[in-house]
Amino acid sequence: MKHSFIHRALVASLLMAMVLGALPLQAQSRDSCRRNRDAYRQQAYYQQPVYAQPSNYRTHRSLGKSVLIVGGSAAAGAAIGGLAGGGKGAGIGAIAGGLGGLIYDRATANHH
Repeated sequence: MKHSFIHRALVASLLMAMVLGALPLQAQSRDSCRRNRDAYRQQAYYQQPVYAQPSNYRTHRSLGKSVLIVGGSAAAGAAIGGLAGGGKGAGIGAIAGGLGGLIYDRATANHH
């Protein structure tokens, strides 16, 4: 009983550490990309081409990439759930991971 509780607590804390650790990296990389782009555009040798017009075309995430995000999240959830609770835990983890991946995919699909 005690070993099972410790095992579940360890898996849960590892999962939370991974999730919370990844959030600042995403925001930091996006900000640093913008800073680098703005610094490049301020340099003297950078000139906007004459033919460039503002575009209303929006790029969207492809279906294949969305499937990879949701499927990868479901697989990770199944692996963690399997470690924590066996076969039933793997099923619950796969559902939870898939839903989390779907929410992430839809929330970040049209960001520029």
